[in-house]
Amino acid sequence: MTGLAANRETAVQDALARLSLEEKIRLLSGQDMWSLPAIGAIGLASIVMSDGPVGVRGTRWSADDPSVALPSPTALAATWDPALARAAGHLLGQEASRKGVHVLLAPTVNLHRSPLGGRHFEAYSEDPLLTAAIGTWYVRGVQTKASPRPSSTTWRTTSRPSGSPRDVHQRHPPARRAERRVGFRRRGRLGLDGRA
Repeated sequence: MTGLAANRETAVQDALARLSLEEKIRLLSGQDMWSLPAIGAIGLASIVMSDGPVGVRGTRWSADDPSVALPSPTALAATWDPALARAAGHLLGQEASRKGVHVLLAPTVNLHRSPLGGRHFEAYSEDPLLTAAIGTWYVRGVQTKASPRPSSTTWRTTSRPSGSPRDVHQRHPPARRAERRVGFRRRGRLGLDGRA
């Protein structure tokens, strides 16, 4: 663990030690459907989350608070265009900022494994490298939005990886590992090499 990571871990552990059991439970159960409560004693502001694969819903579900709606992530991945994925992420990052959302619950990096999966529209592809590349550029787009307030993106999955140990090892981790890498190896002539 690096010095900075160790300092962060120490700060987190110190903050957790100062919380009562009731405060810890409040953080786990949430303030409401989309937010965590503020806990001033440790300097934690309320954190607002929202769905985000095709648009930023925000905390209000009404016609007077519309949101941009993008094509499904599957359609985005079908373009094989990391620059387009980054542009989509950038747009949704701006929407999140406009709606006061701190954490975008996207992208979904599960792989399409069965046509019976009911939430495939939120995922990119059955190909782990395509999913990794498009997901990474989407996240980079969200994180590069021009906003004075800090924001973060969390990765959400719609189900736990299933199948044989070989399947889980070979198919699922590449998408998640690649999202943490800076660049990608060239994959054919498709431009998925980290240069969008």
